[in-house]
Amino acid sequence: MSVPRVFGAAYSVYVRIVRLVLAEKAVPYELIEVEVFGPTGPPRDHLARHPFGRMPAFEHAGFQLYETTAISRYIDEAFAGPTLQPSDSRGRARMNQIISLLDSYAYRPLVWDVFVERVRAPAQGRPPDEARIAAALPQVEICLDALVELMAGAPYLAGAQLTLADLHAAPMFIYARLATDTADLLRERPELDAWLDRLIERPSIAATRSPFEPEAPS
Repeated sequence: MSVPRVFGAAYSVYVRIVRLVLAEKAVPYELIEVEVFGPTGPPRDHLARHPFGRMPAFEHAGFQLYETTAISRYIDEAFAGPTLQPSDSRGRARMNQIISLLDSYAYRPLVWDVFVERVRAPAQGRPPDEARIAAALPQVEICLDALVELMAGAPYLAGAQLTLADLHAAPMFIYARLATDTADLLRERPELDAWLDRLIERPSIAATRSPFEPEAPS
């Protein structure tokens, strides 16, 4: 069988989501590094795979896809391994609600507004934009509280079992924990903090480590 190919950068939240799904399904794949934020923008060959110049793009046996949720669901349904979507309609609806919440309301404040400014800006030799961080934190709190409510005491975001919702959230929250501002907010919500601890123990997380994360202690 043809090995799936993932096009994008290892540091990307959305590339890692796809890689996590592949790892959880134990599907071998090839990561082809693509940088879309360079001075000349996305490479021309990548625009042929993704007309909007984002990442990831995906190819399997001649079948091409872009958009992370479409890729993740395809992997879950096309390959053997543990099922990562609930079998009942309400469970799937809850999973999809959480994924939509993450994309619409959590990703930008958690990653671009807080992690990039608090962690990546100093690494790049510039001061953090404190006003941007401060403006993002109220939205972050709304998102965290909404997730706690939707978990309703379950060990995973959409219930008793690991789903695509958890794998969608994990890269965002791993970055969030690296920033002091959002790490503190997570600690104030022990349900989410424990959930993230649970996720980080999975081999798929280690197998897809971002180059922006510190090396795990040996």
